[in-house]
Amino acid sequence: MPEPEAPAADGVVVEINGREVVARKGELLIDAAERAGTYIPRFCYHERMRPVGMCRMCLVEVDTGRGPALQPSCMIECSPGMKVDTESEVTKKAQDGVLEFLLINHPLDCPVCDKGGECPLQDQTMAYGPGESRFVEEKRHKEKPIPISDLVLLDRERCILCDRCTRFAKEVAGDPLIHFIHRGNDTEVNTFPDEPFASYFSGNTVQICPVGALTASTYRFKARPWDLETTESTCQQCSVGCRISIDSSRDQVQRYAGVDIDPVNWGWLCDKGRFSHESVTAEARLGEPLVRQGDELVPTRWADALGRAADALRGASSPEAIGVIGGARLTNEDAYAWAKLAKGVLGTDNVDAQLGDGLPAEVVLGLPRATIDQVCEPGGTVVLLGPDVKEELPVLFLRLRHAVVSDGVTLVEVSPRTTGLTGLAAASLQPRPGEAGELVRALVAGSDAERDVAGLPAEAVNAARRLLAGSRGPLTVVLGRPSVAESATAVVDAATALLAARPDTTFLPALRRANVHGALDMGLAPGLLPGRVGLDEGRDCFAGSWPSVPASRGLDTEGILRAAADGHIDVLVLLGADPLADFPDHDLAERALAGARAVIAVETLPNASTRRADVVLAAAGFAEKAGTTTNLEGRVSSLSQRVTPPGTARADWMLAAELAARLGADLGVLDAEEILAEIGRVAPSHLGLDLAVVAGSPDGVLVPLGQPEAGPSSSGDAPEGQRGAAADAAAVRSDAADDTTTEEAEAAAAAAAEGAATAEAQAGAADGAAAGGDDAVPDEPLSAPRPELVAFVAGAPGSAPPLDAYAFRLVATRKLYDQGTTVQASAHLAGLAPGTAARVHPADADRLGVSAGERVVLRSARMSITVPVELDPGVPRGAVALVTNQRDVRVGDLIAVDGPVTELRIETAS
Repeated sequence: MPEPEAPAADGVVVEINGREVVARKGELLIDAAERAGTYIPRFCYHERMRPVGMCRMCLVEVDTGRGPALQPSCMIECSPGMKVDTESEVTKKAQDGVLEFLLINHPLDCPVCDKGGECPLQDQTMAYGPGESRFVEEKRHKEKPIPISDLVLLDRERCILCDRCTRFAKEVAGDPLIHFIHRGNDTEVNTFPDEPFASYFSGNTVQICPVGALTASTYRFKARPWDLETTESTCQQCSVGCRISIDSSRDQVQRYAGVDIDPVNWGWLCDKGRFSHESVTAEARLGEPLVRQGDELVPTRWADALGRAADALRGASSPEAIGVIGGARLTNEDAYAWAKLAKGVLGTDNVDAQLGDGLPAEVVLGLPRATIDQVCEPGGTVVLLGPDVKEELPVLFLRLRHAVVSDGVTLVEVSPRTTGLTGLAAASLQPRPGEAGELVRALVAGSDAERDVAGLPAEAVNAARRLLAGSRGPLTVVLGRPSVAESATAVVDAATALLAARPDTTFLPALRRANVHGALDMGLAPGLLPGRVGLDEGRDCFAGSWPSVPASRGLDTEGILRAAADGHIDVLVLLGADPLADFPDHDLAERALAGARAVIAVETLPNASTRRADVVLAAAGFAEKAGTTTNLEGRVSSLSQRVTPPGTARADWMLAAELAARLGADLGVLDAEEILAEIGRVAPSHLGLDLAVVAGSPDGVLVPLGQPEAGPSSSGDAPEGQRGAAADAAAVRSDAADDTTTEEAEAAAAAAAEGAATAEAQAGAADGAAAGGDDAVPDEPLSAPRPELVAFVAGAPGSAPPLDAYAFRLVATRKLYDQGTTVQASAHLAGLAPGTAARVHPADADRLGVSAGERVVLRSARMSITVPVELDPGVPRGAVALVTNQRDVRVGDLIAVDGPVTELRIETAS
């Protein structure tokens, strides 16, 4: 449906096919016409890329006062008094001629082309083209298809040279790996010789290709468009929350495609998200429960598996002897059900959705949060204090890249090694591991540094300091864990230093796991209850809905694993978690699974940890159940069921309800919609949320309901669906209150007020608290400090020890493709994991006497590994960078999580 016309005072009046239309200032004619209900055909034009006028299909007659003339509507901005005719005979003849030329050498292979049935060239030939061809000459023939990467195939005969793929690769992704080559009649699209189209975003070119020139190797000859059933959902491969469509045929998922929503992904997907659909239909999928008999896991009946799991939970010596790890794979409804089971029925607060590789829940939920649009606001200043977002949150990388390149955003990067954004940063600083807090305090100081800071020259630090000091408006910070080989303390220390110096700073948490934010919101973290409230402040709120609430704060994942390793955990529950692969300290994870008396795994696919479990409960996965998810902004969006789960696999919330029933309790829910309604009644941050609210906004809704999409300084309007949700928030809350008892309503309102105050509170901490230095608490602390955050910083491991001449600090980062369960279950992605090498600064290599490609031994206090060396000036001196969770090398064997950093020695291999 066309959007409402802009007010005349803010636009220009043009005439399209005899009807006056109000266009926005600077709006392209092709967009204004479509908004007014007149579609102009096109091939090269794409609303998310710069127009180039390549295909000429959008030629229309335009009269700007000098008489009508054919002009490409994708290149012409609307001007006052412009008269446009898209239906004149001249226009029709021009469009007919363009199509006739495009079809001269285009092969007539529509019946076997993957694009057939959804092809713009087919559609526009039928609507605007000639009824028959006047050419009888032989068409050109070329080898087909050419694999230009492991995921994308090129059919040069079909290409119409629209420039979409090449523009996307260069302008949007920043990976100019596909180009026009040759000249004149021999022009074609291809890659450089012996260089594949190795972009993390190559699948987008398949989706935007208007013909079948680029096709996906995962979908080739799999289905026809008219055989597909489609539904919208939200990608669950990271926490960005990209909107996608799921296409299925014969009850099997065939492909994912990006859906354009303005606040999040703009229609783009990373290749991991796009091609991970293969994991849904992987042969290894768990379709029935398993129980351990001797050294083997054997299939069994659900009654037996659930009974054995319930017996283990019932037999725990105390609630504190039960630990629950994981939950980021779950929907919000699943997470709430498991939180209710763990905290309300079992009485344990030893629950954590993170695997020791994120940030404390109090930090994630307590810092003032920004949206993606606020981070990318034109002219703003962004501090990247976290991981390589290109590797961990790829579509956020695309948004940040566009903001820097096209919208004048200033980026300051603080990371222990260079990232995919380094080339775009106005200042890029690589502090040694454990010293980010010291560096950030120098960046926000009132005067220049007089000596080197965190191993960086004072000149570079001072230049970045002056850049930040000169920034206008509030800072936005992309905050995450840059290296799992160092404690989160350094990052939290740096964040609190920024917030103390610039109280209007907001943060976008860069945690990578899919629904980790939803899991934290639903209480899958120690010391928290659903709705972003603590145990004490939310106790009264949940008293009427839950059987009980834990009496005291429990353990996080590290604490649970330590307790299990020491024999203090009777039952360890893994909710879609694989600590043997994902927890940074492999030795601790190994000892924990060996020390726990019983391990219950709730999983969709087998992994290293499920093979050590005593009971494995087969769970329904993505596209196999409905629900909601929460992205890194706090945006709740819908998840849809497209296919049935394999075998007898069940939804996670159903497994929680079944276990509760066997333990003599009733979770009081019958389906996911009912769980969401309960969340909307009792969770303070989600008051008023229900299925109608989520379904009514295609872009999802930010919680708490009613908050604007953009900050006060933003010039962008919130999407129409979100504006409606915000406008109705008060009424929704009122409706929810009608279904709630007076006691529940009063308790929820009180907790909501306290939770809102907490969420708006600005975190404050003493300079140097994490380092245990002599710096005192500021004379004027922030008006509303976050006590949990301060306590975490003060009680965390101390500062990194002095770096001696022989020690190196480990930087352990991630790649998009690794040995993760989903990647390895996707046939076309499994082989893309690159492996790892020891990346050191060239000066350090010279000092050690090692050269590129030489194998060295990395030795920590615990273990040693042998890897080749690569020289990388983007690694700080005194550090060595490795990629975790790659084949052949177990980087986690080197890491001990009980210290602020991991120190290594480097020796030449004999």
